[in-house]
Amino acid sequence: MSHLLLIGFMGAGKSTVGRLLASHLEVPFVDLDAEIERAAGGRPVSEIFSAEGEAVFRAMESAALAALEGAPASVVACGGGVVLDDENRRVLKSLGTVVYLKVSAAEALARIGDVAGRPLLERGDATAMAATLLTARETLYRSTADLTIDTAGLSAEAVAERVLAAVGDGEAAQDGAS
Repeated sequence: MSHLLLIGFMGAGKSTVGRLLASHLEVPFVDLDAEIERAAGGRPVSEIFSAEGEAVFRAMESAALAALEGAPASVVACGGGVVLDDENRRVLKSLGTVVYLKVSAAEALARIGDVAGRPLLERGDATAMAATLLTARETLYRSTADLTIDTAGLSAEAVAERVLAAVGDGEAAQDGAS
């Protein structure tokens, strides 16, 4: 099995669903944001954003994604903006099966709750910013994904079940096939 990569907007359930999938598939779970924080000496993403800016964070995100090449098969929760970079989209597709966990802006905000620690949302009207960001990224998510799973109104367990059914319990991820 190659990697199973979860993309989508913040609040789509990438980390929660990713842990469930990794457990079911008996492979490691990798959270790219956690890898970035580890590489930054434990500093949280929000601190990296505020201290060094989005460009530095995105470079770190690209490095964390590239580090998966040649790594053992895993389930990977990617950050919501990983698709913004052309090279990241190419790398995602080369690493395995890319699954877009689709969520509306309203549902994402309801799931997130407090937007503190969400640098792109805490700078003003979170509702308007979430809608704008999601609209800007939607085409990139869709064009990068091998599969799209609509998470609307579903529990994390139900989303994981749909992903597993869609990828055939990992068989579709074999050797990068989709």
